[in-house]
Amino acid sequence: MSRQKGMSSLAMVLLVLVLGTLLLAGLNQQLTTYSRQVGGESRSVRLQASVQSALEWGRVQRWLIKPEVECRQANASRVCLRVLGESRVLLIAGSSDLLLWRIGTITEGQIRFTPHGWSDFCPLKERALCQLP
Repeated sequence: MSRQKGMSSLAMVLLVLVLGTLLLAGLNQQLTTYSRQVGGESRSVRLQASVQSALEWGRVQRWLIKPEVECRQANASRVCLRVLGESRVLLIAGSSDLLLWRIGTITEGQIRFTPHGWSDFCPLKERALCQLP
């Protein structure tokens, strides 16, 4: 009789070990998934900050009004000023697939950008004008 009690105790311990191992393996997979998500979000935030920085850098640059489009390199981002007519300009900053825009006006030969800041969607009806050349 005592032998049977020992076997059932051993079976119970093995069952607890198997269940614990399965639980830990599941938690490890979940942690790996969350770690990848956080890494992707972190890269996205860094890219967003880099492009916003390039847009601000482009805002304070001295741009020529004569060419229709003028581009400059700012670190890993590219910044372009597109003249839309006699009185409007569009500043475009981009890196990879992320683009940010800022509308401005030409007043007395000077470019003045809107005080409301950048836009993360194309402010023009013609989407082709919002792309980096």
